[in-house]
Amino acid sequence: QVQLQESGPGLVKPSQTLSLTCTVSGDSITNDYYYWTWIRQPPGKGLEWMGAIAGSGSIYYSPSLRSRTSISRDTSKNQFTLHLSAVSPEDTAVYYCARGPTLVVTTWTDMDDWGKGTLVTVSS
Repeated sequence: QVQLQESGPGLVKPSQTLSLTCTVSGDSITNDYYYWTWIRQPPGKGLEWMGAIAGSGSIYYSPSLRSRTSISRDTSKNQFTLHLSAVSPEDTAVYYCARGPTLVVTTWTDMDDWGKGTLVTVSS
């Protein structure tokens, strides 16, 4: 029974870097049956797949965000981390970490397990 929990600041200033950590319990992030994934949902909009790290350590990014996105992990803490640089108000969203078997995510059921999400507001 896996649990995922997002953590990090809820407010980030424009041009700064948004950093979030996903802490996982009940499974290892080195489990290569799954992609350990970051997804966001801006207010009033749909889910946006951002990127993922596989249990093997391979990393995948959305083409639209690749230039600003970095995903890493700390296996000793069973955590994986999102860094989104040069943020603007358009990056305001609820950010989720999730576990699932696919890199194609458009609906909630595409992932098997989700964190509760954390709202990050980009504002000066």
